[in-house]
Amino acid sequence: MLRLATALTLISTAASAQVATLSGTDGQNALGTVPCAALSGEPMSSCPAELRKKEDGTATLAVQLNTGEVRRIYFTNGVPDSSSSTSKLTYETPGDLMVIFIEPGEVYEIPKAALNN
Repeated sequence: MLRLATALTLISTAASAQVATLSGTDGQNALGTVPCAALSGEPMSSCPAELRKKEDGTATLAVQLNTGEVRRIYFTNGVPDSSSSTSKLTYETPGDLMVIFIEPGEVYEIPKAALNN
């Protein structure tokens, strides 16, 4: 149920996306929250996020961390391939969820449906 709610928070209409914006984003795309942790050992929390998709199959997920930093994760055809961090990025896809890890301890959970729509 929580995953479905998260997917729905990321799949919003353009009209509602223009109401608010996340620092460092354009405010024109899907706004919502994603579960994230910024530091190793930190519990997951709900982080404001904006998903920007392009017609060429690329997308950018901007996430406001509780440290005040905005982390950008870049996707090509639904697969995370880099981020605004210079640290190593890996991911797993258990079920309908994508879990992204950025060393040393950042973790993000994104519904695959949000990337495929």
